[in-house]
Amino acid sequence: MEVNKQHLLGIYQTMVMIRRFEERMSQLFASGHIPGFLHLSIGQEAVAAGVCAHLRENDYITSTHRGHGHCIAKGANVKKMMAELFGKQTGYCKGKGGSMHVADVDIGILGANGIVGAGLPIAVGAALSAKSQGNGQVAVSFFGEGASGSGYFHEALNMAAVLKLPIIFLCESNQYAEFTSRSTHLPVLTVAERSKAYGLEGFCVDGNNALEVFEKLSFIIETVRAGNGPVIVECFTNRWTGHYEGDPQRYRPEGEVQEWKKKDPILALEKVMTNQYKIVNPQLEEIRKFVEKELDEAEQFSKNSPLPQGEETLEDVYAATSGR
Repeated sequence: MEVNKQHLLGIYQTMVMIRRFEERMSQLFASGHIPGFLHLSIGQEAVAAGVCAHLRENDYITSTHRGHGHCIAKGANVKKMMAELFGKQTGYCKGKGGSMHVADVDIGILGANGIVGAGLPIAVGAALSAKSQGNGQVAVSFFGEGASGSGYFHEALNMAAVLKLPIIFLCESNQYAEFTSRSTHLPVLTVAERSKAYGLEGFCVDGNNALEVFEKLSFIIETVRAGNGPVIVECFTNRWTGHYEGDPQRYRPEGEVQEWKKKDPILALEKVMTNQYKIVNPQLEEIRKFVEKELDEAEQFSKNSPLPQGEETLEDVYAATSGR
């Protein structure tokens, strides 16, 4: 797909929404409004935006504990997302799931997941469903390089390869598995090269270059959609914040985050838009104002929404025992 101004403006809006949502959640968490843990994806916005720009509403994604950006890029309602993080009744999971379990099955978001790698087999199941129905759907499973050392990863790849399923295994390599550098826990240079063990193709992409992500995933997703089987795509990026909010990041070399901030994916895209595509700054400012307005409304909505009631504890659960 040849990129045009409308594609770029859409990707830019998604990236700004992800960045500002995450920054606002950080502030609200610090002020005591957000319960539980919070894992942010500041610095990784180009991956979610560039990939999901090619997905249809009925395509599937599975996400991770660091999944706000994936959900926003797939079209999640930021009011319901924020309300869920606040633990309110009006959230996607009625306030019972929180940050790591946002889901909207109506638009193919099969859930973020607090268990590392657990979204991979879920996506394989979705891809099997898509192949059985023959309606051209694809599944994208977002995961980090840390998950590639789990049994979930290898079982999911094996089954997808054997059944030739329409799935993209999308590794968002942000250089750390929780607190451990990829150089310590990965015995290979790239996760993408592990595709060879399953007879699949593997691709490496600059995950801080939104244009590159968009252009390469255009071809890859359509190839998978056409029935050519699964692939692995590894996007190299970096999270600017800790593994979780409050993480002191003592495991990171001094100056590392500052070096990655020089590769800010949003600023890089702004330069491309203004220099190559002659998109003027007032257009970008209009998008930024729109995003702030949306988030202001979402924050007010979340603060005004009620908390779940005690009697709702056993609603929407898979099973409950009698206590005997």
